[in-house]
Amino acid sequence: MSKEISAVEFKNVDKWFDDFQVLKDINLKVSVGEKIVICGPSGSGKSTLVRCINSLESHQSGSIKVSGTEISSKSKKDNKSLTNVGMVFQQFNLFPHLTVKENLILGPMKALGLSRKDAEERASNLLKRVKIPEQVDKFPSQLSGGQQQRVAIARALCMEPDIMLFDEPTSALDPEMIAEVLDVIIDLANEGITMIVVTHEMGFAKKAADRMIFMDEGMIVETGAPEDFFKKPKTARCKLFLDQILQH
Repeated sequence: MSKEISAVEFKNVDKWFDDFQVLKDINLKVSVGEKIVICGPSGSGKSTLVRCINSLESHQSGSIKVSGTEISSKSKKDNKSLTNVGMVFQQFNLFPHLTVKENLILGPMKALGLSRKDAEERASNLLKRVKIPEQVDKFPSQLSGGQQQRVAIARALCMEPDIMLFDEPTSALDPEMIAEVLDVIIDLANEGITMIVVTHEMGFAKKAADRMIFMDEGMIVETGAPEDFFKKPKTARCKLFLDQILQH
């Protein structure tokens, strides 16, 4: 991928749910290899913004480019380039009737045309990377929440994406499981993959983010490097949010 091409670029993007405008004139460039953390109050449009990147939501106006290719606001079928975008959700979204291994090899075999042998080798390597190789033959119901989320991360990585999206990846986890998942994501961040993470875990943001984005009421209100963002927020709205969240 050329360094001149942004990994993700939003230009004047608007999105409505019926009469409610959830994204308002979003302009954002994410460089290749950059780690972005998006934070903000509930209902501010964070998850919708991330879901527009891989066409889980469609935008009504403006343009979104992924790796230099504009993604259609009309049809998900037009967005073939999106195989290079991986996503990890709040809920783990694993197939409950499949083992961990089968969850991981399904996508590479069907979408990428890998042989079963090659897909299994890739799955095995990625389960080692997320530190649960011994869970390969278990079903999701036999795993803890933290283990399931690590399987979900490995499954996304099995597609060898250039860009990883995380939509509040720890919000469904018990507190003691949050650190184990965040550690895996920090390891990924250190490997140079482009990442956009929606999270309230500010300790993680300070460690992993190249840039912070604060959203409120469908708008990007403030952006900045983590050290400036946390120590010297520019807007009263962002300062209030940080004061509230950092107290918990």
